[in-house]
Amino acid sequence: MIATIRALAYLIASILFILSLRGLSNQETAQRGNRMGVIGMLIAVVITALALLAPVDFASMPTPDWSLVGVLGGALAVGCLIGAVVAARVAMTSMPELVAMLHSFVGAAAVIVGVATYLQPADAYEAGRSAHLVEIYVGVLVGAVTFSGSIIAFGKLRGMIGSRPLLLPGRHIINLIVLTACVTLAYVFVHAEVPWPDAGAGLFDAGMPALLIMTGLALLLGIHMVMAIGGGDMPVVVSLLNSYSGWAAAAAGFMLSNDLLIVTGALVGSSGAILSYIMCKAMNRSIWNVMLGGFGAEAGAKPAPGAAPAGKVTETNVNEVADWLLAARHVVIVPGYGMAVAQAQHAVKDISSLLIEKGVTCRYAIHPVAGRLPGHMNVLLAEANVSYDIVKEMDEINPEMPETEVVMVIGANDIVNPSAETDTSSPIYGMPVLQVWKAGKVVMLKRGMSAGYAGVDNPLVYNDNTAMLFGDARSSVQKLLAALRERSA
Repeated sequence: MIATIRALAYLIASILFILSLRGLSNQETAQRGNRMGVIGMLIAVVITALALLAPVDFASMPTPDWSLVGVLGGALAVGCLIGAVVAARVAMTSMPELVAMLHSFVGAAAVIVGVATYLQPADAYEAGRSAHLVEIYVGVLVGAVTFSGSIIAFGKLRGMIGSRPLLLPGRHIINLIVLTACVTLAYVFVHAEVPWPDAGAGLFDAGMPALLIMTGLALLLGIHMVMAIGGGDMPVVVSLLNSYSGWAAAAAGFMLSNDLLIVTGALVGSSGAILSYIMCKAMNRSIWNVMLGGFGAEAGAKPAPGAAPAGKVTETNVNEVADWLLAARHVVIVPGYGMAVAQAQHAVKDISSLLIEKGVTCRYAIHPVAGRLPGHMNVLLAEANVSYDIVKEMDEINPEMPETEVVMVIGANDIVNPSAETDTSSPIYGMPVLQVWKAGKVVMLKRGMSAGYAGVDNPLVYNDNTAMLFGDARSSVQKLLAALRERSA
Protein backbone atom coordinates (compact mmCIF):
# COMPACT_ATOMS: atom_id res chain seq x y z
CA MET A 1 0.00 0.00 0.00
CA ILE A 2 2.77 2.42 0.97
CA ALA A 3 4.72 1.61 -2.20
CA THR A 4 1.62 2.22 -4.34
CA ILE A 5 0.92 5.60 -2.72
CA ARG A 6 4.55 6.63 -3.15
CA ALA A 7 4.61 5.61 -6.82
CA LEU A 8 1.38 7.55 -7.47
CA ALA A 9 2.70 10.65 -5.67
CA TYR A 10 5.96 10.47 -7.59
CA LEU A 11 4.03 10.28 -10.84
CA ILE A 12 1.99 13.37 -9.93
CA ALA A 13 5.16 15.25 -8.90
CA SER A 14 6.85 14.30 -12.18
CA ILE A 15 3.91 15.61 -14.19
CA LEU A 16 3.98 18.86 -12.19
CA PHE A 17 7.70 19.26 -12.89
CA ILE A 18 7.11 18.80 -16.62
CA LEU A 19 4.28 21.34 -16.55
CA SER A 20 6.53 23.67 -14.56
CA LEU A 21 9.20 23.59 -17.27
CA ARG A 22 6.55 24.22 -19.88
CA GLY A 23 5.24 27.21 -17.94
CA LEU A 24 8.71 28.65 -17.41
CA SER A 25 9.30 28.70 -21.17
CA ASN A 26 7.04 31.74 -21.48
CA GLN A 27 7.12 34.97 -19.48
CA GLU A 28 3.35 35.21 -19.22
CA THR A 29 3.03 31.71 -17.70
CA ALA A 30 6.25 31.74 -15.68
CA GLN A 31 4.55 32.39 -12.33
CA ARG A 32 2.12 29.52 -12.85
CA GLY A 33 4.99 27.25 -13.86
CA ASN A 34 6.94 28.24 -10.78
CA ARG A 35 3.96 27.43 -8.53
CA MET A 36 3.60 23.99 -10.15
CA GLY A 37 7.27 23.30 -9.49
CA VAL A 38 6.90 24.30 -5.84
CA ILE A 39 3.85 22.05 -5.39
CA GLY A 40 5.59 19.15 -7.11
CA MET A 41 8.68 19.51 -4.89
CA LEU A 42 6.51 19.75 -1.76
CA ILE A 43 4.77 16.50 -2.70
CA ALA A 44 8.11 14.83 -3.41
CA VAL A 45 9.66 15.86 -0.08
CA VAL A 46 6.61 14.94 2.01
CA ILE A 47 6.08 11.55 0.37
CA THR A 48 9.78 10.67 0.57
CA ALA A 49 9.86 11.58 4.26
CA LEU A 50 6.72 9.56 4.99
CA ALA A 51 8.06 6.58 3.05
CA LEU A 52 11.17 6.60 5.24
CA LEU A 53 9.21 6.90 8.47
CA ALA A 54 6.13 4.78 7.78
CA PRO A 55 6.27 1.08 8.69
CA VAL A 56 6.42 -1.45 5.90
CA ASP A 57 5.26 -4.34 8.05
CA PHE A 58 2.78 -3.27 10.74
CA ALA A 59 3.22 -6.53 12.62
CA SER A 60 6.97 -6.20 13.10
CA MET A 61 7.13 -2.40 13.39
CA PRO A 62 3.98 -0.91 14.93
CA THR A 63 5.53 2.51 15.59
CA PRO A 64 7.94 4.66 13.59
CA ASP A 65 11.56 5.12 14.63
CA TRP A 66 11.38 8.39 16.55
CA SER A 67 15.13 8.91 16.42
CA LEU A 68 14.85 8.85 12.63
CA VAL A 69 11.92 11.26 12.85
CA GLY A 70 14.02 13.68 14.89
CA VAL A 71 17.02 13.54 12.55
CA LEU A 72 14.92 13.90 9.39
CA GLY A 73 12.70 16.61 10.86
CA GLY A 74 15.71 18.56 12.09
CA ALA A 75 17.42 18.35 8.71
CA LEU A 76 14.28 19.50 6.89
CA ALA A 77 13.75 22.38 9.34
CA VAL A 78 17.34 23.62 9.04
CA GLY A 79 17.27 23.31 5.24
CA CYS A 80 13.95 25.16 4.95
CA LEU A 81 15.15 27.92 7.27
CA ILE A 82 18.40 28.46 5.37
CA GLY A 83 16.60 28.40 2.01
CA ALA A 84 13.97 30.89 3.16
CA VAL A 85 16.55 33.31 4.59
CA VAL A 86 18.74 33.15 1.49
CA ALA A 87 15.80 33.54 -0.89
CA ALA A 88 14.50 36.55 1.06
CA ARG A 89 17.87 38.31 1.31
CA VAL A 90 19.51 37.63 -2.05
CA ALA A 91 19.27 40.47 -4.55
CA MET A 92 18.24 39.82 -8.13
CA THR A 93 21.69 40.93 -9.24
CA SER A 94 23.21 38.14 -7.10
CA MET A 95 20.98 35.45 -8.59
CA PRO A 96 23.73 34.07 -10.90
CA GLU A 97 26.01 33.46 -7.92
CA LEU A 98 23.18 31.84 -5.97
CA VAL A 99 22.35 29.51 -8.85
CA ALA A 100 26.01 28.49 -9.17
CA MET A 101 26.21 27.79 -5.44
CA LEU A 102 23.01 25.70 -5.51
CA HIS A 103 24.52 23.63 -8.33
CA SER A 104 27.50 22.91 -6.08
CA PHE A 105 25.13 21.56 -3.39
CA VAL A 106 23.67 19.07 -5.86
CA GLY A 107 27.15 17.93 -6.87
CA ALA A 108 28.26 17.53 -3.26
CA ALA A 109 25.10 15.56 -2.46
CA ALA A 110 25.78 13.17 -5.36
CA VAL A 111 29.32 12.54 -4.09
CA ILE A 112 28.17 11.92 -0.51
CA VAL A 113 25.32 9.65 -1.61
CA GLY A 114 27.68 7.68 -3.85
CA VAL A 115 30.28 7.05 -1.14
CA ALA A 116 27.60 6.23 1.45
CA THR A 117 25.87 3.82 -0.93
CA TYR A 118 29.13 2.02 -1.60
CA LEU A 119 29.77 1.60 2.14
CA GLN A 120 26.33 0.17 2.90
CA PRO A 121 25.36 -3.47 2.45
CA ALA A 122 23.21 -3.91 -0.67
CA ASP A 123 21.67 -6.60 -2.81
CA ALA A 124 23.73 -5.19 -5.66
CA TYR A 125 26.64 -7.39 -4.58
CA GLU A 126 24.79 -10.27 -6.17
CA ALA A 127 23.77 -10.37 -9.84
CA GLY A 128 23.66 -6.59 -10.42
CA ARG A 129 26.82 -5.69 -8.57
CA SER A 130 28.75 -4.36 -11.59
CA ALA A 131 25.87 -2.20 -12.81
CA HIS A 132 25.38 -0.81 -9.31
CA LEU A 133 29.07 0.04 -9.00
CA VAL A 134 29.01 1.82 -12.37
CA GLU A 135 26.06 3.90 -11.13
CA ILE A 136 28.01 4.85 -8.01
CA TYR A 137 31.18 5.67 -9.93
CA VAL A 138 29.47 7.82 -12.56
CA GLY A 139 27.39 9.62 -9.94
CA VAL A 140 30.46 10.51 -7.87
CA LEU A 141 32.44 11.56 -10.97
CA VAL A 142 29.75 13.90 -12.32
CA GLY A 143 28.95 15.18 -8.84
CA ALA A 144 32.57 16.04 -8.06
CA VAL A 145 33.07 17.89 -11.36
CA THR A 146 29.79 19.78 -10.77
CA PHE A 147 30.73 20.68 -7.21
CA SER A 148 34.20 22.12 -7.85
CA GLY A 149 33.22 23.70 -11.17
CA SER A 150 30.25 25.45 -9.56
CA ILE A 151 32.42 26.79 -6.75
CA ILE A 152 34.79 28.35 -9.29
CA ALA A 153 31.83 29.72 -11.27
CA PHE A 154 30.50 31.28 -8.05
CA GLY A 155 33.89 32.91 -7.43
CA LYS A 156 34.04 34.34 -10.95
CA LEU A 157 30.48 35.65 -10.87
CA ARG A 158 31.05 37.13 -7.42
CA GLY A 159 34.23 38.86 -8.53
CA MET A 160 36.38 36.88 -6.07
CA ILE A 161 38.18 35.25 -9.04
CA GLY A 162 39.22 37.20 -12.12
CA SER A 163 37.12 36.78 -15.26
CA ARG A 164 40.23 36.29 -17.43
CA PRO A 165 40.60 32.58 -18.34
CA LEU A 166 43.47 30.59 -16.86
CA LEU A 167 45.10 28.88 -19.85
CA LEU A 168 47.81 26.52 -18.68
CA PRO A 169 50.31 25.19 -21.25
CA GLY A 170 49.04 21.87 -22.57
CA ARG A 171 45.72 22.22 -20.73
CA HIS A 172 43.92 19.90 -23.16
CA ILE A 173 46.53 17.21 -22.60
CA ILE A 174 46.13 17.65 -18.84
CA ASN A 175 42.37 17.15 -19.14
CA LEU A 176 42.89 14.07 -21.33
CA ILE A 177 45.33 12.56 -18.83
CA VAL A 178 42.89 13.12 -15.95
CA LEU A 179 40.00 11.58 -17.89
CA THR A 180 42.16 8.59 -18.85
CA ALA A 181 43.08 8.11 -15.19
CA CYS A 182 39.40 8.25 -14.21
CA VAL A 183 38.52 5.57 -16.78
CA THR A 184 41.38 3.36 -15.54
CA LEU A 185 40.28 3.79 -11.93
CA ALA A 186 36.74 2.87 -12.98
CA TYR A 187 37.99 -0.54 -14.12
CA VAL A 188 39.80 -1.02 -10.81
CA PHE A 189 36.74 0.06 -8.84
CA VAL A 190 34.24 -2.17 -10.63
CA HIS A 191 36.48 -5.27 -10.49
CA ALA A 192 37.60 -4.80 -6.89
CA GLU A 193 36.86 -7.78 -4.64
CA VAL A 194 34.76 -7.23 -1.53
CA PRO A 195 35.88 -9.61 1.23
CA TRP A 196 32.62 -9.39 3.18
CA PRO A 197 29.75 -8.57 0.79
CA ASP A 198 27.08 -8.91 3.48
CA ALA A 199 28.74 -6.16 5.50
CA GLY A 200 29.20 -3.79 2.59
CA ALA A 201 32.41 -2.27 1.31
CA GLY A 202 35.15 -1.23 3.69
CA LEU A 203 37.18 1.93 3.87
CA PHE A 204 40.34 0.04 3.02
CA ASP A 205 39.20 -2.45 0.40
CA ALA A 206 40.52 -2.27 -3.17
CA GLY A 207 37.56 -0.27 -4.48
CA MET A 208 37.46 2.59 -1.97
CA PRO A 209 40.93 4.04 -2.73
CA ALA A 210 40.11 4.03 -6.46
CA LEU A 211 36.83 5.84 -5.74
CA LEU A 212 38.48 8.44 -3.52
CA ILE A 213 41.38 9.08 -5.90
CA MET A 214 38.93 9.52 -8.78
CA THR A 215 36.93 11.97 -6.64
CA GLY A 216 40.04 14.07 -6.09
CA LEU A 217 40.91 14.02 -9.79
CA ALA A 218 37.33 14.96 -10.71
CA LEU A 219 37.43 17.91 -8.31
CA LEU A 220 40.64 19.14 -9.93
CA LEU A 221 39.13 18.60 -13.39
CA GLY A 222 36.09 20.72 -12.52
CA ILE A 223 38.32 23.52 -11.19
CA HIS A 224 40.60 23.46 -14.24
CA MET A 225 37.76 23.37 -16.79
CA VAL A 226 35.90 26.38 -15.37
CA MET A 227 39.06 28.37 -14.62
CA ALA A 228 39.94 28.09 -18.32
CA ILE A 229 36.63 29.71 -19.35
CA GLY A 230 36.49 33.49 -19.78
CA GLY A 231 33.92 35.83 -18.29
CA GLY A 232 32.04 36.30 -21.55
CA ASP A 233 31.05 32.64 -21.50
CA MET A 234 29.84 32.49 -17.90
CA PRO A 235 26.10 32.50 -18.82
CA VAL A 236 26.70 29.37 -20.89
CA VAL A 237 28.81 27.82 -18.14
CA VAL A 238 26.08 28.38 -15.53
CA SER A 239 23.57 26.71 -17.86
CA LEU A 240 25.98 23.84 -18.51
CA LEU A 241 26.60 23.33 -14.79
CA ASN A 242 22.85 23.26 -14.36
CA SER A 243 22.80 20.35 -16.80
CA TYR A 244 25.63 18.62 -14.91
CA SER A 245 23.74 18.94 -11.63
CA GLY A 246 20.70 17.32 -13.24
CA TRP A 247 22.68 14.33 -14.45
CA ALA A 248 24.32 14.05 -11.02
CA ALA A 249 20.86 13.97 -9.43
CA ALA A 250 19.73 11.32 -11.92
CA ALA A 251 22.78 9.21 -11.07
CA ALA A 252 21.92 9.55 -7.38
CA GLY A 253 18.40 8.38 -8.23
CA PHE A 254 19.79 5.21 -9.80
CA MET A 255 21.95 4.61 -6.72
CA LEU A 256 18.97 5.03 -4.38
CA SER A 257 16.44 3.31 -6.71
CA ASN A 258 14.34 6.49 -6.57
CA ASP A 259 12.29 6.93 -9.75
CA LEU A 260 11.34 10.55 -9.01
CA LEU A 261 14.98 11.57 -8.57
CA ILE A 262 15.83 9.91 -11.87
CA VAL A 263 13.00 11.70 -13.71
CA THR A 264 13.73 15.07 -12.09
CA GLY A 265 17.45 14.81 -12.75
CA ALA A 266 16.83 13.86 -16.38
CA LEU A 267 14.51 16.87 -16.80
CA VAL A 268 17.05 19.27 -15.33
CA GLY A 269 19.95 17.70 -17.19
CA SER A 270 18.28 17.69 -20.60
CA SER A 271 16.74 21.16 -20.25
CA GLY A 272 20.09 22.60 -19.16
CA ALA A 273 21.83 20.97 -22.11
CA ILE A 274 19.20 22.29 -24.54
CA LEU A 275 19.49 25.81 -23.09
CA SER A 276 23.29 25.65 -23.38
CA TYR A 277 22.94 24.61 -27.02
CA ILE A 278 20.50 27.45 -27.76
CA MET A 279 22.81 30.01 -26.15
CA CYS A 280 25.86 28.69 -28.00
CA LYS A 281 23.93 28.84 -31.26
CA ALA A 282 23.01 32.45 -30.51
CA MET A 283 26.71 33.17 -29.95
CA ASN A 284 27.67 31.31 -33.15
CA ARG A 285 29.83 28.91 -31.18
CA SER A 286 29.83 25.27 -30.12
CA ILE A 287 29.80 23.73 -26.67
CA TRP A 288 33.31 22.41 -27.24
CA ASN A 289 34.46 25.89 -28.25
CA VAL A 290 33.05 27.30 -25.03
CA MET A 291 34.62 24.62 -22.84
CA LEU A 292 37.97 24.53 -24.60
CA GLY A 293 38.27 27.85 -26.41
CA GLY A 294 39.21 30.19 -23.57
CA PHE A 295 36.93 33.03 -24.67
CA GLY A 296 38.46 36.39 -23.78
CA ALA A 297 41.96 35.00 -23.53
CA GLU A 298 43.24 37.44 -26.09
CA ALA A 299 41.65 40.49 -24.55
CA GLY A 300 43.74 43.53 -25.28
CA ALA A 301 45.42 41.93 -28.27
CA LYS A 302 46.37 44.28 -31.07
CA PRO A 303 43.38 44.54 -33.44
CA ALA A 304 43.63 44.13 -37.16
CA PRO A 305 44.53 47.32 -39.10
CA GLY A 306 41.48 49.49 -39.47
CA ALA A 307 39.32 47.23 -37.28
CA ALA A 308 39.08 49.65 -34.35
CA PRO A 309 38.59 53.25 -35.53
CA ALA A 310 40.76 55.71 -33.67
CA GLY A 311 39.20 58.86 -32.31
CA LYS A 312 38.24 60.65 -29.18
CA VAL A 313 35.27 59.90 -26.98
CA THR A 314 32.29 62.25 -27.18
CA GLU A 315 30.86 62.97 -23.76
CA THR A 316 27.28 64.16 -23.22
CA ASN A 317 25.04 65.19 -20.32
CA VAL A 318 21.59 64.37 -18.99
CA ASN A 319 19.83 67.40 -20.51
CA GLU A 320 21.16 66.69 -23.99
CA VAL A 321 20.10 63.03 -23.80
CA ALA A 322 16.62 64.05 -22.62
CA ASP A 323 16.25 66.33 -25.66
CA TRP A 324 17.34 63.52 -28.02
CA LEU A 325 14.86 61.06 -26.52
CA LEU A 326 11.87 63.42 -26.68
CA ALA A 327 12.71 64.43 -30.25
CA ALA A 328 12.95 60.81 -31.45
CA ARG A 329 10.19 58.70 -32.94
CA HIS A 330 11.84 55.33 -32.28
CA VAL A 331 13.93 54.57 -29.18
CA VAL A 332 15.57 51.28 -28.22
CA ILE A 333 16.90 50.57 -24.71
CA VAL A 334 19.63 47.93 -24.31
CA PRO A 335 19.93 46.79 -20.68
CA GLY A 336 23.13 45.15 -19.44
CA TYR A 337 24.62 43.81 -16.26
CA GLY A 338 25.58 47.34 -15.21
CA MET A 339 21.89 48.21 -15.02
CA ALA A 340 21.30 45.13 -12.89
CA VAL A 341 24.11 45.99 -10.47
CA ALA A 342 22.85 49.57 -10.13
CA GLN A 343 19.25 48.30 -9.69
CA ALA A 344 18.11 50.93 -12.14
CA GLN A 345 15.42 48.85 -13.87
CA HIS A 346 12.51 50.64 -12.19
CA ALA A 347 13.71 54.11 -13.21
CA VAL A 348 14.41 52.81 -16.73
CA LYS A 349 10.85 51.49 -16.88
CA ASP A 350 9.53 54.92 -15.86
CA ILE A 351 11.56 56.50 -18.68
CA SER A 352 10.14 54.11 -21.28
CA SER A 353 6.59 54.66 -19.98
CA LEU A 354 7.01 58.44 -20.17
CA LEU A 355 8.32 58.24 -23.72
CA ILE A 356 5.44 56.00 -24.77
CA GLU A 357 2.99 58.49 -23.27
CA LYS A 358 4.60 61.17 -25.44
CA GLY A 359 4.02 59.08 -28.57
CA VAL A 360 7.56 57.72 -28.87
CA THR A 361 7.89 54.08 -29.91
CA CYS A 362 10.11 52.64 -27.18
CA ARG A 363 11.32 49.05 -26.99
CA TYR A 364 13.88 46.97 -25.13
CA ALA A 365 16.53 44.88 -26.92
CA ILE A 366 17.65 41.70 -25.14
CA HIS A 367 20.75 39.76 -26.16
CA PRO A 368 20.65 35.99 -25.41
CA VAL A 369 23.65 36.25 -23.07
CA ALA A 370 22.95 39.68 -21.56
CA GLY A 371 23.85 39.65 -17.87
CA ARG A 372 25.50 36.65 -16.25
CA LEU A 373 22.59 34.22 -16.23
CA PRO A 374 20.25 33.05 -19.00
CA GLY A 375 17.13 35.23 -18.94
CA HIS A 376 18.62 37.57 -16.33
CA MET A 377 17.54 40.78 -18.10
CA ASN A 378 14.06 39.44 -18.81
CA VAL A 379 13.52 38.74 -15.11
CA LEU A 380 14.76 42.20 -14.11
CA LEU A 381 12.42 43.90 -16.59
CA ALA A 382 9.51 41.72 -15.47
CA GLU A 383 10.28 42.72 -11.88
CA ALA A 384 9.89 46.36 -12.95
CA ASN A 385 6.55 45.53 -14.68
CA VAL A 386 7.83 46.24 -18.17
CA SER A 387 5.27 45.03 -20.71
CA TYR A 388 6.29 41.83 -22.50
CA ASP A 389 5.10 43.33 -25.78
CA ILE A 390 7.96 45.85 -25.97
CA VAL A 391 10.72 43.43 -24.96
CA LYS A 392 12.35 42.15 -28.16
CA GLU A 393 15.03 39.54 -28.74
CA MET A 394 18.17 40.28 -30.77
CA ASP A 395 16.91 38.68 -34.00
CA GLU A 396 13.70 40.74 -33.85
CA ILE A 397 15.25 44.12 -33.14
CA ASN A 398 18.43 44.10 -35.26
CA PRO A 399 16.63 44.64 -38.61
CA GLU A 400 14.95 47.72 -37.11
CA MET A 401 18.13 49.43 -35.89
CA PRO A 402 18.66 51.55 -39.06
CA GLU A 403 15.20 53.13 -38.54
CA THR A 404 15.89 53.86 -34.85
CA GLU A 405 16.78 57.44 -33.95
CA VAL A 406 18.23 56.81 -30.47
CA VAL A 407 19.61 53.69 -28.79
CA MET A 408 20.36 53.93 -25.09
CA VAL A 409 22.82 51.29 -23.85
CA ILE A 410 22.74 50.96 -20.07
CA GLY A 411 25.64 49.06 -18.53
CA ALA A 412 26.22 46.75 -21.53
CA ASN A 413 29.46 46.38 -23.47
CA ASP A 414 30.28 43.02 -25.06
CA ILE A 415 26.81 42.46 -26.54
CA VAL A 416 27.01 45.72 -28.55
CA ASN A 417 30.64 45.40 -29.65
CA PRO A 418 31.01 45.89 -33.44
CA SER A 419 34.39 44.14 -33.44
CA ALA A 420 32.43 40.90 -33.28
CA GLU A 421 31.56 41.55 -36.94
CA THR A 422 34.55 43.53 -38.20
CA ASP A 423 37.73 42.50 -36.35
CA THR A 424 38.96 39.01 -37.18
CA SER A 425 41.59 39.24 -34.43
CA SER A 426 38.99 39.89 -31.72
CA PRO A 427 38.25 37.00 -29.33
CA ILE A 428 34.51 37.62 -29.83
CA TYR A 429 34.69 37.65 -33.63
CA GLY A 430 31.72 35.80 -35.09
CA MET A 431 29.46 36.25 -32.06
CA PRO A 432 26.11 37.81 -33.05
CA VAL A 433 25.64 41.16 -31.29
CA LEU A 434 23.06 43.93 -31.15
CA GLN A 435 23.86 46.22 -34.09
CA VAL A 436 23.25 49.46 -32.20
CA TRP A 437 25.83 51.38 -34.25
CA LYS A 438 23.39 51.38 -37.17
CA ALA A 439 21.03 53.70 -35.27
CA GLY A 440 21.09 57.47 -35.68
CA LYS A 441 22.46 58.13 -32.18
CA VAL A 442 23.90 55.80 -29.54
CA VAL A 443 24.03 56.86 -25.89
CA MET A 444 26.15 54.63 -23.65
CA LEU A 445 25.74 54.86 -19.87
CA LYS A 446 28.93 53.64 -18.20
CA ARG A 447 31.00 54.34 -15.10
CA GLY A 448 34.18 54.73 -17.12
CA MET A 449 36.13 53.48 -20.10
CA SER A 450 36.86 50.00 -18.75
CA ALA A 451 36.27 46.97 -20.96
CA GLY A 452 33.34 44.62 -20.50
CA TYR A 453 33.23 41.43 -18.45
CA ALA A 454 34.94 39.50 -21.24
CA GLY A 455 37.86 41.94 -21.10
CA VAL A 456 37.46 42.99 -24.76
CA ASP A 457 37.81 46.64 -25.84
CA ASN A 458 34.78 48.15 -27.60
CA PRO A 459 35.44 50.46 -30.58
CA LEU A 460 31.79 51.57 -30.46
CA VAL A 461 32.72 54.27 -27.95
CA TYR A 462 34.82 56.04 -30.60
CA ASN A 463 32.09 56.21 -33.25
CA ASP A 464 30.92 59.63 -34.38
CA ASN A 465 27.31 58.82 -33.52
CA THR A 466 28.14 57.55 -30.00
CA ALA A 467 27.89 59.77 -26.92
CA MET A 468 29.04 58.68 -23.47
CA LEU A 469 27.07 59.51 -20.33
CA PHE A 470 29.48 58.67 -17.50
CA GLY A 471 28.42 57.94 -13.94
CA ASP A 472 26.54 55.42 -11.84
CA ALA A 473 23.73 53.96 -13.94
CA ARG A 474 21.06 54.43 -11.30
CA SER A 475 22.01 58.03 -10.61
CA SER A 476 22.26 58.86 -14.31
CA VAL A 477 18.91 57.24 -15.11
CA GLN A 478 17.17 59.01 -12.22
CA LYS A 479 18.58 62.38 -13.33
CA LEU A 480 17.52 61.63 -16.89
CA LEU A 481 14.01 60.75 -15.71
CA ALA A 482 13.80 64.02 -13.79
CA ALA A 483 14.94 65.98 -16.85
CA LEU A 484 12.33 64.24 -19.03
CA ARG A 485 9.56 64.97 -16.53
CA GLU A 486 10.60 68.61 -16.34
CA ARG A 487 10.47 68.98 -20.12
CA SER A 488 7.18 67.10 -20.34
CA ALA A 489 5.60 69.35 -17.74
